[in-house]
Amino acid sequence: MKTLFSGVQPSGIPTIGNYIGAYKQFVELQDEYDSYFCIVDQHAITVPQDRLKLRENSRALAAIYLASGLDPEKISLFIQSEVSAHSKAAWMLQCTSYIGELERMTQFKDKARKQNQRDGISVGLLTYPALMAGDILLYSADVVPVGDDQTQHIEFTRNVAERFNAKYNDIFTLPEIKTPAVGGRIMSLNEPTKKMSKSDDNQKSFITLLDDPNQAAKKIRSAVTDSDTEIKFDKENKPGISNLLTIYSSLTDKTIDQLTEQYKDSSYGDFKKDLGEVVKEFLIGFQEKYNYYLNSEELDDILDAGRDKAARKADRMVEKMERAMGLGRKRKK
Repeated sequence: MKTLFSGVQPSGIPTIGNYIGAYKQFVELQDEYDSYFCIVDQHAITVPQDRLKLRENSRALAAIYLASGLDPEKISLFIQSEVSAHSKAAWMLQCTSYIGELERMTQFKDKARKQNQRDGISVGLLTYPALMAGDILLYSADVVPVGDDQTQHIEFTRNVAERFNAKYNDIFTLPEIKTPAVGGRIMSLNEPTKKMSKSDDNQKSFITLLDDPNQAAKKIRSAVTDSDTEIKFDKENKPGISNLLTIYSSLTDKTIDQLTEQYKDSSYGDFKKDLGEVVKEFLIGFQEKYNYYLNSEELDDILDAGRDKAARKADRMVEKMERAMGLGRKRKK
């Protein structure tokens, strides 16, 4: 069975766009791969964090993974900082990386521009692609499901792995990018030409997984569409209604074609009212499962088991890396 690795930062409550584009896809993939799902809290500290909030967010994200339908009997769910191999691998890969290629990273340039206006730029912000590469390479991941904004980092991971393999020893698997088949990019409810984001200043533009279900339905009913009245999928000319069709299809067992046929004689108002109820019922069910895991001892047991399994595999790879680079002692027999 091939291996899948995914890492998500505990940086707040995900949106329904994150659920549709990532978590829902993870559930569908857990039977196909030996899957490692990592809460990458070490990545989070490349920018300032409140320590108590970071721990709270890490635990909440674990509950969100499980509420989404991930089965701890099939996957490994763990917190990055609890597996020390990640830090060890990151340092060795930093020593295999070049400053120029790290400085070219789009996300580094974007975040550095913001940080420099306040307190200067942290070294971790520059070098964290090496940590991300270590996350992936430690588990010999064959595939990494990512969005459009992370493809550059996977290319970096492949490059640094090839460089390590050529210079030291051929130990790393080169990961492939896996993009979602459907619903990979859910757009803003208020500006349907840009991606839905929880950091949007307009609260009506996004719905988080922990939003009040009634308020979420209200946001759907007020979502931007267009001046036309036809309910059809056309991302270029009708981005608003196309985005809502994608959300509707992703949260039900109905295809977009089935929905356009069902609502061919309906108004936008009726369509959005029905979708609002779909989103409301989804959130009610999701939040019930989320609260169960968040308040149960089972969550810590699952994270402990995931940590232990991940550490066994990651430690073996770190030992291979250290031997390949000549680190440590080699005992005489």
